[in-house]
Amino acid sequence: MKEKTIVSKTAAVKKRSNYSRTLRKDNRQLFSMCMPGIILLCLFAYLPMFGLILAFKNYKFSLGFFGSEWVGLKNFEFFFKSGVFGRLIRNTLGLNLLFLFCNTFITVILALLLYEVTNRHAIKIFQTVIFLPFVVSWVAASYALYANIADVNGIVNSILVFFGKDPVSWYTTPKWWPYILLICYLWKNMGYGIIIYYGNLLSIDKCYFEAAELDGASRWQIMWKISFQFIKPVVTMFFVLSLGRIFSADFGMFYYLTKNSSLLYSVTDVIDTYVYRALRVTGDVGMSTAIGLCQSVVGFIVLVLANKITKKINGEGALF
Repeated sequence: MKEKTIVSKTAAVKKRSNYSRTLRKDNRQLFSMCMPGIILLCLFAYLPMFGLILAFKNYKFSLGFFGSEWVGLKNFEFFFKSGVFGRLIRNTLGLNLLFLFCNTFITVILALLLYEVTNRHAIKIFQTVIFLPFVVSWVAASYALYANIADVNGIVNSILVFFGKDPVSWYTTPKWWPYILLICYLWKNMGYGIIIYYGNLLSIDKCYFEAAELDGASRWQIMWKISFQFIKPVVTMFFVLSLGRIFSADFGMFYYLTKNSSLLYSVTDVIDTYVYRALRVTGDVGMSTAIGLCQSVVGFIVLVLANKITKKINGEGALF
């Protein structure tokens, strides 16, 4: 009896070993395709985490990582006790939430409407046009924006003067910039989301639509009850991922579009731009590292909580 048990265990081990060997052989090409991404992830995401010790040190270039003095939480205190802490949190969190909700709503609506278009040639043209701004840098976008809202010879001010209105000094008037930044953000990032959602819509079986039409459903009912329900897990997943970056602003957008105008800091100054200016003026690497660590920790906590809530409401949209 014991000999049979040993033989059966040996056979099971050999079977698992053969299966693992076959699996590795079958997925060799997949592993080779993933290796460049894995290497880049290790080099630029995990290896730099060693530098987090700078958040707890008064870093001096002459002394290096290990020779610099430990200061504990003083780098964190500098940021939290600064007079601009409340303004930075308000601008970063408020503008990111505005961008997130508006971008999600508009991209889902446009993806659903694009799916209803039957002219494939028109769809290809629309996809190209809407996705093109995504590859444009914020530096180039800042010059295009300046050509439109410049105080002198700007297109917008020329239109205002043509209709008898007074020109606006856009780069010295903070109240308009949340709307300007929102328009620029949607212009640049909207196409990416539309392409992702539209690609998921193409995978829906046509039988669902035919059955709904036979039951007398309208086009709006089909869009809401069938099309949206199929892409809802993907929309939720992207929304949760975006929440993880809610305390990290797009530095290029806030710095280049505003021309770093100090008159606009009340509504456009975010954590990332403040850290850049502080690092450029004071050269305090420890303080900037501490703020970056705070952003990452808060983002991780928000991501985990959002995923937990999503899992209870709709398990299909949860990340883990």
